[in-house]
Amino acid sequence: MASSPPPPLLILAVLFAASLIPPSQSQAATCTKQSFNNNKRYTFCNDLPSLNSYLHWDFDEPQSTLSIAFIASPSNPDGWVSWALNPTSSGMAGSQALLAFKQPDGKMAVKTYNITSYAPLKDDSKVWFDVKDSSAESSAGAITLFATLVLPEKGKTVLNHVWQVGPSVTAGVPDRHNFQPANLNSKGSLDLLKGQTTASTAGNSKLKKRNIHGVLNVVSWGIMFPTGIIIARYMKVFPSADPAWFYLHVSCQVSAYAIGVAGWGTGLKLGSESKSITYSVHRNIGITLFVFATLQVFALLLRPKKDHKFRIYWNVYHHGVGYSVAVLGIINVFKGLDILQPDTKWKRAYIIVIALLGGIALLLEAFTWVVVLKRKKADNSTKPYEGYNNGHSRQEPLAP
Repeated sequence: MASSPPPPLLILAVLFAASLIPPSQSQAATCTKQSFNNNKRYTFCNDLPSLNSYLHWDFDEPQSTLSIAFIASPSNPDGWVSWALNPTSSGMAGSQALLAFKQPDGKMAVKTYNITSYAPLKDDSKVWFDVKDSSAESSAGAITLFATLVLPEKGKTVLNHVWQVGPSVTAGVPDRHNFQPANLNSKGSLDLLKGQTTASTAGNSKLKKRNIHGVLNVVSWGIMFPTGIIIARYMKVFPSADPAWFYLHVSCQVSAYAIGVAGWGTGLKLGSESKSITYSVHRNIGITLFVFATLQVFALLLRPKKDHKFRIYWNVYHHGVGYSVAVLGIINVFKGLDILQPDTKWKRAYIIVIALLGGIALLLEAFTWVVVLKRKKADNSTKPYEGYNNGHSRQEPLAP
């Protein structure tokens, strides 16, 4: 008779088998356990896939009336929550939003916003649907937004919806929300009759492109270009490193340029896909970087010989543009990190890398100055002797 498996293996086998059994809606959904102070019950509810949010709703198809209860927790206690329908697209731009927050007097406010762009909101505005009634309540750090909407397009039962939370409200106007992955992925399609919501994959795809754009630009403008400058500035001091330093410098900068062009191209692609979003400073610095780096590539082709009379002017131009690329690149990397808002560890990691490069540059600067000064001192001490020997092969003794 075969022996039974050891208890740990048996437990693992049971857990694995249980994981293969799909949970029922009542077991999986938190929203089915939620209740409301007014004892209102809704036909459908869904746990939304991001921002720990929940949506309950009833839909009267003949009357094209949608009643909803949206539950979410603001990112800060004084923040806001919002739920929206987008009749024209799947993202935030173009969405018709209901937004709730607690006023300074403690009362709850519900406003409507026609979000035509990603620019800061100014005042509430008329939206695509009619709002028959709306209210909100706050409890245990969460805000519940109630509303009854009359949809203008009868027969349309699958809609794009967007939800969001924000950190604060200033003078009755909601401030900008975060751009973490959960915020960017808070959208999907809503089937009003089947009671289903499907998360949109566009947010994941766009986030992936943003991350690729960020990595390419950090590596090229933010790390490789400064490294190439360090190689050129400090290795060429040593005659034994010539011409190795030159080829290392060129290889580093040309590679950085190629990677930077790829990053610049992904930025253009992201801009074309998000015409309503404009980061003017980041974009303008990026354009300047591309132009300056392209000039540096052409400078390599137009490099005069060392003894050419125009070499000094070329050096001034090449060094000036090169240092400008390094400084602007580092600045724009931090601008991009502020926009992308990755985990804090990534920004800290880049700060550490830049600090290390800066520390290395300072040490090499001091070391090479010592080498150069010693060399000059040695040259000055030998020049009179060499000059005397040039005129007199050896000192003859004076005649008696």
